[in-house]
Amino acid sequence: MTIAYLDANVFVYASVSQQEIGKRCRSLVQDIEAGSVRAVSSSLTFDELVWVVKRLRGYEAAIEAGAAFLNMVGLKITEVDVETLNTALQLINEHRLNPRDSIHAASAILAGAEYILSDDSDFDKLKQKLKRKTI
Repeated sequence: MTIAYLDANVFVYASVSQQEIGKRCRSLVQDIEAGSVRAVSSSLTFDELVWVVKRLRGYEAAIEAGAAFLNMVGLKITEVDVETLNTALQLINEHRLNPRDSIHAASAILAGAEYILSDDSDFDKLKQKLKRKTI
């Protein structure tokens, strides 16, 4: 079974969007929890998710979203350590990625993910190292 890296926007859409993209992301979360999809994300995702949900829905919703992320069955959460940051810095240098995107990409690569699931087209710069699938 392949490993998917989930960008923070997957969890943000699942938490706040009532549009079709939010429904697809909530369905994906259910598939991960059911064990039919192997997924990994970075501890950086927690920061992004809680920040956006707090801004859009307030502290209580942000705390709930953060707890759901941390307790999600089937999701592996990687740490942002020195190896991840060194890899991220290489990606910034080689592909001119933004720092957060480079940390997500480095986390995905180091976790052995076959692709990154994201609506962020900046990850398309990494076609040789990491494929992007849209949400």
